[in-house]
Amino acid sequence: MKRSLLTLLSIGILLLCQCSEPNPYLHSDANKNGDRNAPASVTTLKITTLSTMLASQGIGEWGYSALVEADGQKILFDTGRKPETVLQNAEELGIDLSTVEHVFLSHNHGDHTGGLLELRNQLKKQNPLAISKIHVAEGIFSQRINFRNRMQEIKEEMEADGVTFFTYQENVELFPGVWATGPIDRIHKEKNYGGNWKIATKDGVKIDNIPEDQSLIINTDKGFVVVAGCGHAGIINTLEHVKSKIYDKPMHAIIGGFHLVKASDKHLAWTAQHLKKFGVSKIIGAHCTGINALYALKNALNLSRQDAVVGSVGDQFDIEQGISPGIIAG
Repeated sequence: MKRSLLTLLSIGILLLCQCSEPNPYLHSDANKNGDRNAPASVTTLKITTLSTMLASQGIGEWGYSALVEADGQKILFDTGRKPETVLQNAEELGIDLSTVEHVFLSHNHGDHTGGLLELRNQLKKQNPLAISKIHVAEGIFSQRINFRNRMQEIKEEMEADGVTFFTYQENVELFPGVWATGPIDRIHKEKNYGGNWKIATKDGVKIDNIPEDQSLIINTDKGFVVVAGCGHAGIINTLEHVKSKIYDKPMHAIIGGFHLVKASDKHLAWTAQHLKKFGVSKIIGAHCTGINALYALKNALNLSRQDAVVGSVGDQFDIEQGISPGIIAG
């Protein structure tokens, strides 16, 4: 009897030890800090700009696209304006996009979705799964008033070709350490959208404030890296959303378009003040950020020439190496 009891006790202790093993997807510092709610983080991260206005190589255009590579996962963030831009720029930069299955769309505007169909049609010849998983936020397919929302037609055509669209109503972890914000809470009055467009909703016709605007969030040991397409929801609203909905930690870098090209000096000063509170230490301001706005933020945050640059085709951000700007932006 005693031997049986000892055997059962040993088995129980063994099972308890196995059940208490740490989750391998927790943030690497979670166990050290005792915070088991901390999100997973990536160890390798590289972001390459494939479409924006400034270019010392490739083609410049009014649009945005970037390739995000995190721990072996590849995500094409937005697809530029013209059908061929991202394809041609990637080829010139020696980047093979045929291995990219996941596409993240920040919102419905044509300067961010214009290359989607062409990318799928060309790259599927090399890989049937290329550009086959499209991540969007709720509202991207909504009917605009007196404005053609091409995304509705694109969705139907691509789904007929076997492509899957994933629509998010809230923040979602796409891969360990990589998040889609989904629709962003508008806490501050950052009006980064036109006031003349309307949108049809279940509650009637309303101002089109681009409700589907979302950003990609990558967690690193240095802090969050935020990639925005236009920041129509507001870059500060976006960071507030990350802090409250995902995790409260410093924001290491912001990359992409922040829609500050027409911002007043007062608004830029307000934005810089909040960026400083969030701990932002690296900025690549591309597309609709505005050159003057980028330098205003750089000066207000007292960042070096290496840590705040105007985005250009071919520039890169690496979590270990920092920013490698294009020649024309360096």
